[in-house]
Amino acid sequence: QVQLVESGGGLVQAGGSLRLSCAASGRTFSSYPMGWFRQAPGKEREFVAAISGSGGNTNYADSVKGRFTISRDNAKNTVALQMNRLKPDDTAVYYCAAGARWAPYIVHVAPSQYDYWGQGTQVTVSS
Repeated sequence: QVQLVESGGGLVQAGGSLRLSCAASGRTFSSYPMGWFRQAPGKEREFVAAISGSGGNTNYADSVKGRFTISRDNAKNTVALQMNRLKPDDTAVYYCAAGARWAPYIVHVAPSQYDYWGQGTQVTVSS
């Protein structure tokens, strides 16, 4: 059974940093795309960042570009999201996602392109 478990969320002041981690189990996700999405209260789930299976290609939402960095460790079957210079608008539940089709060089940005999801971790940024 595939599981994605996020960790690292919490409460931080504006301008601060957090590092989210996502640990995958049940299968290996090396060479499969992974990503981070978020959903704020009353809003739809939105794309944050994505990384190709090889880790060589990444993509970011304009709202986080230059502040967030996605990375992966295929040996450990994990993906991380380093979030710097956080803003109150970054407050949301953050979800880790993984694709089920082999794609070492492709980056997915749409939720429909992912097959597995974590339960989410809350990030709250106070002003």
